[in-house]
Amino acid sequence: MITLKAIYMAAAHDKLIQLVIIAVIIDTIFGVLRAIKERKFNSCFGINGAIRKCGMIISIMLLVIVDYITGFNMIGFLPEQVRQHMGNQIGISGFIALLYNAYETVSILKNMALCGLPVKKLWLYVKTFLGNYTDELPDDDELVTAKIDVKEQSGDMSR
Repeated sequence: MITLKAIYMAAAHDKLIQLVIIAVIIDTIFGVLRAIKERKFNSCFGINGAIRKCGMIISIMLLVIVDYITGFNMIGFLPEQVRQHMGNQIGISGFIALLYNAYETVSILKNMALCGLPVKKLWLYVKTFLGNYTDELPDDDELVTAKIDVKEQSGDMSR
């Protein structure tokens, strides 16, 4: 019987899981930078975000065990465009890691845009691609409204 350590050692080499961890770190950094820029550094939001990110990583860790036990292949649940790049097999943990990576990518781009970085074209590309598969993306109005709020705050500060 394979040990739990061996299962996690094998999962540590899974690129999708590695990408989730990297995306969580990047999103956290840009989220903190955004909060500092907007002067809205709030421990409640930080704790909620940290709990969500810990939950994401813990769920993937637990799903790695489920993958070992069940051996489910989730490739049929992926759109054909994505399947071309995934091979013939993806477990539940990999499938959920794909979803988490898409979620984190949207969050990273949103935080980058709200920090004032020039990522609008990239944001539009990702939004268009993901928009084919979900209607859960944030509105562009949210980014515009946040920029207006930041400008108004900085105008109040200069008086």
